[in-house]
Amino acid sequence: MKKIYIRTLGCEKNTVDSENAARLLTDAGCSVIDDPSEADVLIVNTCGFIGDAKMQSIEAIFEMNALKEESRGSKTLIVSGCLTQRYAEELKKSLPEADYILGVNDYDKLPDIVLGKEQGRVHASACEKAYKELGGRSLLTRPWTRSIKIAEGCSNVCSYCIIPKIRGRYRSRREEDILKEAAELAAAGCKELVIIAQDVTFYGRDLGKKNALPQLLRKISAIEGIRWIRLMYCYEDEITDELIEEIRANDKVCKYIDIPIQHCSDDILKAMDRKSTHSSIVGTVTKLRKQIPGITIRTTLITGFPGERIPQFEELLDFIEEMRFDRLGAFAYSREEGTKAAELKGQVRSDVKARRLDRIMTLQQRISLENNTKLIGRTMDVLVEETEDDGTCTGRTYMDAPEIDNSVIFKGAPGTVPGDFVRVKITDAFDYDLTGEEILS
Repeated sequence: MKKIYIRTLGCEKNTVDSENAARLLTDAGCSVIDDPSEADVLIVNTCGFIGDAKMQSIEAIFEMNALKEESRGSKTLIVSGCLTQRYAEELKKSLPEADYILGVNDYDKLPDIVLGKEQGRVHASACEKAYKELGGRSLLTRPWTRSIKIAEGCSNVCSYCIIPKIRGRYRSRREEDILKEAAELAAAGCKELVIIAQDVTFYGRDLGKKNALPQLLRKISAIEGIRWIRLMYCYEDEITDELIEEIRANDKVCKYIDIPIQHCSDDILKAMDRKSTHSSIVGTVTKLRKQIPGITIRTTLITGFPGERIPQFEELLDFIEEMRFDRLGAFAYSREEGTKAAELKGQVRSDVKARRLDRIMTLQQRISLENNTKLIGRTMDVLVEETEDDGTCTGRTYMDAPEIDNSVIFKGAPGTVPGDFVRVKITDAFDYDLTGEEILS
């Protein structure tokens, strides 16, 4: 039996791909293990979105190659994912350490490659015209919180983004396939289902369907065992009244939405080829807060985009102060070859981008603390993620997505374990975390 180790870089969509690959390999009689030193096959599932992600992927490849060299060639090194899809031919020449190079559409070739039945070193196929089902997942991380991918690719073609060239145009999954996988995840212990795609709100539009996302949420909420449904990567211009009403009315859908607006200046948004405007963003956020009391809104911003001068940056700071987003992440613009934005005039110096990013995050740190302070005294449902021997527990409220948002640190009752939902009274607040104590019913 071949023993396989998988290292995953990048976003949750990559994690889902790795779990699809793990299922294919286990169905073929292989064993997926956690210790790379014990593995016969090392797989690095890479990210190729921006410069920092590419460097992390390359470092992981070299780390796995060092293990291969220590084994005197007895291990096989396979590199897959966005980086290899994007640079397959270049990596074929510059990465002789990799025994096999796979793109994002070729995970189904892994069993034959691992078992010696597949010829050829490089496999980076063109993207399919329809969503390619791979037959299930083997869960590689905590079972109580799972992401489910409802589409592949993206058709928005933002000027800074390489994803459409890597993963192709938007391809929605069939509703029945999503519901089948969601039921399987629930049966395996999933309590929080995180809905992901490059653009969740576009779901079904490529198939000519209207309001497909609210209908999908309604059907997922009927699956026994799932308590929270969380929406990530929702484009502002696609947030409909029907979706807002479904979030408001459906008790299982977290009153939480992630809207990556990227900027607020109309000039910058136009240069980014975004459909939103300053006015439309304000209108959507205002409507969400009015119609869904207590909703948590997360956003993502890019600073240092070509043409972002001092007035546009100051407008962005004023906008952050005005909107007071509950959760906010920001990035310095990364100039990516092959994108329209890479050729734009007015590229911003790296040191300027770094200073602007620091100012944004310093401002948001203050806003986050002020928002968190308002929660002191409230008792909230918390999903437990970690427990310590001394009874200290770490978890999240509905207001926080896994890995990227805030945590609640509290003294748990005896017997509290990861995956439990407990009631916690918030006793103190910090920039990005809360503390509290479990309340026994």
